[in-house]
Amino acid sequence: MAKTRHRVDFLVLGSGAAGLSFALQVADFGSVAVITKDQASESNTQYAQGGIAAVMDAADSFENHVRDTLVAGVGLCDEDVVRTIVGDGPLEIKRLIDEGAVFSSKNGSLHLGREGGHGESRIVHAADTTGEVVEETLLDRVRKHPNIQMLEHCFALELITDHHLGQHVSKVRPDIKCFGAYVYNERADAVETWLAKTTMLATGGAGQVYLHTTNPSVATGDGVAMAYRAKARVANMEFVQFHPTSLFHEDARSFLISEAVRGEGAILLNKAGDRFMVDYDPRQELAPRDIVARAIDNQLKTRGDSHVWLDISHKPAQSVRDHFPRIYSRCLEVGIDITKDKIPVVPAAHYMCGGVFTDVDGQTSIEHLLACGEVACTGLHGANRLASNSLLEALVVGHRSAQRAIELVKTSSWMEEVPDWDDGGTTHPAEWILISHNRDELRRIMWDYVGIVRSKLRLERASRRIDLLYEETEAFYRRSRVSVGLCEVRNMIAVAYLVIRSASIRRESRGLHYITDFPDLVENERRMTLI
Repeated sequence: MAKTRHRVDFLVLGSGAAGLSFALQVADFGSVAVITKDQASESNTQYAQGGIAAVMDAADSFENHVRDTLVAGVGLCDEDVVRTIVGDGPLEIKRLIDEGAVFSSKNGSLHLGREGGHGESRIVHAADTTGEVVEETLLDRVRKHPNIQMLEHCFALELITDHHLGQHVSKVRPDIKCFGAYVYNERADAVETWLAKTTMLATGGAGQVYLHTTNPSVATGDGVAMAYRAKARVANMEFVQFHPTSLFHEDARSFLISEAVRGEGAILLNKAGDRFMVDYDPRQELAPRDIVARAIDNQLKTRGDSHVWLDISHKPAQSVRDHFPRIYSRCLEVGIDITKDKIPVVPAAHYMCGGVFTDVDGQTSIEHLLACGEVACTGLHGANRLASNSLLEALVVGHRSAQRAIELVKTSSWMEEVPDWDDGGTTHPAEWILISHNRDELRRIMWDYVGIVRSKLRLERASRRIDLLYEETEAFYRRSRVSVGLCEVRNMIAVAYLVIRSASIRRESRGLHYITDFPDLVENERRMTLI
């Protein structure tokens, strides 16, 4: 039976802000396919509440934004990258507004919020649904563009590179090229070959690797895992950002209580009613996320409590409802009126500061493979992402990488010698329980041993258990036909391995990586972790 093959100029894997903004900007220069494993709107972008950090007020300055980013990144940011992305930010806000995005305003001007780590009010937002507004604005334009085809429920399995042609199999080389991707069409139950002149990896984050996360179920680290298997460079995977305030309620798992709530004056209390952030940082609730998350973690561990309280009930009720309509309504659904009640919160895995290593134009270490958004590590975030710099990065690098891709396709052609996917000798997975058990065990291991506070002993224990899960899952994968669930677990194990290995390499505590055996900053450890 003949296999299905497709040819496009630009192949985009992922449908968040990074992938969609890239697709729109290259669409006038060739054919574009956007591949997404769920519905197109299901991405981390959709759930981003806070906003987009950008210098939009005369009282603010690029230097202030750069300084705040560098301070949050604890010496690991690439300052040139920071300056480029911060400098391009206002243009991207204007571009979004021109495309139809409607942001919150006050007295005829943008209402600029303030979040932890920012010295000025610079968060452009649409109440507390900024990600949804950005996603819908871009998605609406993508669906109307005649040169873009959107393919939902299609799961990218592997990047196609020289390795699939029998070349450069044994070692990493600087001249490896990407020729597209093998994609599992879930509805057709078939693996299709997508040949592309340029491939954009915009698959988002990997929060599902952890037991508690603010990320949607699709965030299983697929892009990082594919790139690593293709022998791309991966950087800074030890820096996993845990959002300090995820709603703690059995009927509202993974619901984020935005940083902006603290920016508007909410305070943190332990279960005894004590305001504890005064004991951890002079910035109190407005300290960067890593400090707040560790403070909460310390309170939970030393007191034996299940959660802490976030309290904004002292603010005018109507103002709270106006600023945070989604948070207000979601909490109300589970019986919490945030204008009157304290909100129970715990930290949860939120954002991967590491990822596929790229420059500020999205170029990876593999030719014709670009990466953008949370899957990538440009050097902007360093050891800790400053709040609301993520959407900024996705939009700016999405634009810059589009310019690079347009040039790349002018001198590129499709690699017709690429073989089709071979699934001979495999059968459908017999029992879902084998997959789900490994997934659950992986997430528990990562939460218990590779979480907010780490140690050499915990990392060693996690490494041994991940090795066993890897062996079991790979054996299962080799004898089974493709399924999304199995491939997700395989990718999650790869990401977990990269986080553990990177954390084991770094012999200091810096930013989001805190290890009890090496509790201090060490100057000669101030470098990227490259794998």
